[in-house]
Amino acid sequence: MVNYIIAFLSALGLGLLLTFPVIHLCKKLKINQTILHYVDKHMDKSGTPTMGGWIFILAGMAVSLIFIFDGDFFVPLIVLLVMLGYGLLGFLDDYIKIKFHQNEGLRPYQKIIGQVGISLIVALYIYFKVGTSIDLFGLKIELGLFIIPFIILFFVAVTNAVNLTDGLDGLAGGVSGVYLLFFGIILALLSEFDSLALICFAFVGAILAFLCVNSFPAKIFMGDTGSLALGGLIAGIAVFSGLELIMPIIGIMFVMSVLSDILQVAHYKRTKRRIFKMAPLHHHFEKLGVHENRIVTIYIVITLVCGLCCTLGYMFVAGVI
Repeated sequence: MVNYIIAFLSALGLGLLLTFPVIHLCKKLKINQTILHYVDKHMDKSGTPTMGGWIFILAGMAVSLIFIFDGDFFVPLIVLLVMLGYGLLGFLDDYIKIKFHQNEGLRPYQKIIGQVGISLIVALYIYFKVGTSIDLFGLKIELGLFIIPFIILFFVAVTNAVNLTDGLDGLAGGVSGVYLLFFGIILALLSEFDSLALICFAFVGAILAFLCVNSFPAKIFMGDTGSLALGGLIAGIAVFSGLELIMPIIGIMFVMSVLSDILQVAHYKRTKRRIFKMAPLHHHFEKLGVHENRIVTIYIVITLVCGLCCTLGYMFVAGVI
């Protein structure tokens, strides 16, 4: 427990130290966000520095690496490398946007190839070295060879869901921070995933530091660098702990983001009509006149409630209650 608190506070402190140098560097290099023309409510945010995800990536990784080398470090090291891999994929996407002064970086199929490539390596390692079962409140579900396509689909779904949620100041960071907090508590309760729990708490601290400059009005955006890294981290921790099935419960707002986007596109292609005023869901609420601070608060509170419910479930499984 003490290590978790120290990891959290260390990452928080390091993240705070990194915030303003990163913002200054981004401004100096003119690493600024271009806003899509149809997101009219955000036009005044055009020119805000981006790629701020490096703040929590660097802070969270540095602190995690210090602590995990005291124990069984191989699996948590893979998780961090997976997160970094997705972060670099997002960095490439952000770089193309900035280089050509537009809001479309990598083509969708290029992103998918990168995401599938990383997840395939993880899936093969899980199949041959870790195991082929997943857990839901103590119930073991054996997938056998199907664990490979399951993990690939899981990574693609989670990384894109987190990426889609990154649309308002503090939204993706706030939801991810609360998600990792409760996932870390659950891993700590299960005791066999101490290093993964420590990574969760370290990144909660790092994300909290980032939110100090990303909350409304944001001084810097995380960019795809940050959102894809967070998606890779969330998916990586879930698959290496075998707890993939609680991700959509705690991360229900990530699910709502990707589901609203899929429904909007599918319905429009079929009928030329829209279900929502705009997708993902948080933009629909914006179009209804709800202030983004209220939307962010609601998303975080719902994530907190779902996280608490899952934690109580695993406390029961662990015999704590």
